[in-house]
Amino acid sequence: MEKNLKKRETMHRLCAKGLEIFQQKGYYNTSLDDILKELELSKGAFYHHFKSKEDYFINIIQNLIVQKVYALLVEPLNTYENPLPIILDSLEEALEPGKRNEMAYGFMLNDFLTEFNKRNAQISKYLKDILKVWEVNLVSVLKRGKIDGHIARHIDCEGVATYIIASYLGMRSLLMDNTNKQLKYQYIQQLKHYFRSIAAQNVMA
Repeated sequence: MEKNLKKRETMHRLCAKGLEIFQQKGYYNTSLDDILKELELSKGAFYHHFKSKEDYFINIIQNLIVQKVYALLVEPLNTYENPLPIILDSLEEALEPGKRNEMAYGFMLNDFLTEFNKRNAQISKYLKDILKVWEVNLVSVLKRGKIDGHIARHIDCEGVATYIIASYLGMRSLLMDNTNKQLKYQYIQQLKHYFRSIAAQNVMA
């Protein structure tokens, strides 16, 4: 039991450090030597845990990126209240820079999706599957919102979910090197207007 716990702690530490490295430099700009230096590991010790650099990154996706995306954007959707203000709050929180949200500022997933597009089909699929989980949960909570009378009956929930994800990823790109609070404020205000337009009888204040 203690041995398994130590192994999990070691894997978490290695993956957390790796995520930081890849987020800063990019996957393809990071060599195995860079990784070994940052992790303070020998090549033998690295291969004891991972089959390759690609396997290392897949472990990071499975152990960390999924958790971060779930905590920021999926978990808040587990509600039976009006989903629209809750979705809005989750997006605003995920775009908020700060100590607690430093690594996830805006959403690292978008950076990696762009980097691996047409370069690595396997990793791209892993990343797109994370987006799919978010999309499925968005559609589910929006449909429940329609049933509960929070969202207008004619609204296409799949279309709304697609718009939310696309607009958010676009804003993430705009904010990549820009902490302009006005830009984020304008985005959130426009989302509020949009959500009011799809709410049932203007249930959003």
